[in-house]
Amino acid sequence: MLLGLLCALGSALCFGTASVFQAVAARRAASGEDSAGVDPRLLVRAVRQWWYVLGLALDGAGFGLELVALRTVPIYAVGAALAASLAVTAVVASWLLKARLGKAEWGAVATVCLGLGLLGAASGAEGHTSGGPELRWGVLGAAVLVLLAGLAAGWLPERVRAAALGLGAGLGFGVVTVAVRLIPDFNVMDILKNPATYAVLVGGASAFMLLTTALQRGSVTVATAGMVIGETIGPALVGVIALGDRTREGLGGMAVAGYALAVLGALALARFGEGGAEPAADTSTPKISAES
Repeated sequence: MLLGLLCALGSALCFGTASVFQAVAARRAASGEDSAGVDPRLLVRAVRQWWYVLGLALDGAGFGLELVALRTVPIYAVGAALAASLAVTAVVASWLLKARLGKAEWGAVATVCLGLGLLGAASGAEGHTSGGPELRWGVLGAAVLVLLAGLAAGWLPERVRAAALGLGAGLGFGVVTVAVRLIPDFNVMDILKNPATYAVLVGGASAFMLLTTALQRGSVTVATAGMVIGETIGPALVGVIALGDRTREGLGGMAVAGYALAVLGALALARFGEGGAEPAADTSTPKISAES
C-alpha cells in the first residue's frame, strides 16, 4: 500500500514537471495557420523540440510509476494524485519560469497536500475485480468515442472550445487509467488479445493530441480545469462501482473529504496547466529558445 501511494506521488511529480516543458514547446510549435480543428501536425512540430521530448520522457517515467500504483491502491487515490500534479507544475513554474504564485495559490498547493494526506490515510487496498469482457470492450469503445468527440470539439465556437478539448483530454487520460486496471497480467499474448490494451493506446494518443491543441488555442485555465474533471471523477466511480475499490473501514467520509480537497485545490491551480502563467520580469529567468 505504501509503495503504491509513493508511486502515485512520484507519477504526479513526473507529470507535473513534464507539463512545464511540453506546454512551452506546444506554444512555440504553433503556426499562423492554426485556427480551428484538431491538427495532429501541431503535435508533430512540438515533438521536434527537445523540451517536449524531455517532457515525454518524464511522462513515460510517470506512466511507469502509475502502473505500479494502480496495481496496489484504488483508482480514486491514483486519480487524485494525478490531479495534484498541477500543484507540482505550479511550484516548478514558480522556480524555473518565475511564475507568480500568490497567497491564494500557495494555499491551494497546501490544500492539495492536505487532501492527499487524508486520502492516503483513508485509502484501502485496490479492488480484486479485474473486470469482464464487457467492461474491456467498453473502455475501448469509450476511447474511440473520446477521439471522435475530441475531433468534433476542435470545431466548436471559441468560447467553449478549450473547455471541450480539455474535458476530452481528461476523459482520454481517464480511459487509460481504467484500462490499465483491466490488464490483469503482462503476458505478451494476453496483452495483444485484450481490448483494454488498445484502449490505452487510443485513449492516451487522443488525450495528448487534444490537450496539446487545447493549450495552444484556448484558455489554459479552462482547458486544464476540464482535464482535471475528466480524468478524476469518471475513473474513480468506475473503480468503486465496477472494480471493487474501497476505503479503510469507517474512513469513507475522510476519503471523500480528501478526494474533494485534492481535486478542488487542483482546480484552483488550473491556470498552471500550461506549465507556467504570468512569468515575472526577471533577467535571470531561464530562456527557452525556439531552436532548443
